[in-house]
Amino acid sequence: MAKKELSIEEKIKYVQDTLFVISGKWKLPILIAINNGNNRFRDLQRAVPSITTRVLSKELKDLEENRLVIRTVYDSLPVSVLYTVTPYCKSLKPLVDEMIKWGENHRTELKKVKKA
Repeated sequence: MAKKELSIEEKIKYVQDTLFVISGKWKLPILIAINNGNNRFRDLQRAVPSITTRVLSKELKDLEENRLVIRTVYDSLPVSVLYTVTPYCKSLKPLVDEMIKWGENHRTELKKVKKA
């Protein structure tokens, strides 16, 4: 059976849901940093330029609530906390890859306009 075409309202609703989860200045940079092997809080803070400790902590909690990040606490001295992306989060990879391509193309287009 063929999948029914979504209405405009449904499309808008789903895009808004997506934006609610990943929008903002910090969420995607944090996810990109975690995907590149920065799993500790301090490593993430160094990898994401200009983010404050408070904002990083809040954004990580939001990402965890939306099932994109797993926070694992290891009982060691000192206590060690690692952040990893969930398998569900990996479904965002094609979207992020396309956003990177689009952003690169957009910068190229803007340079063309400025040169003209």
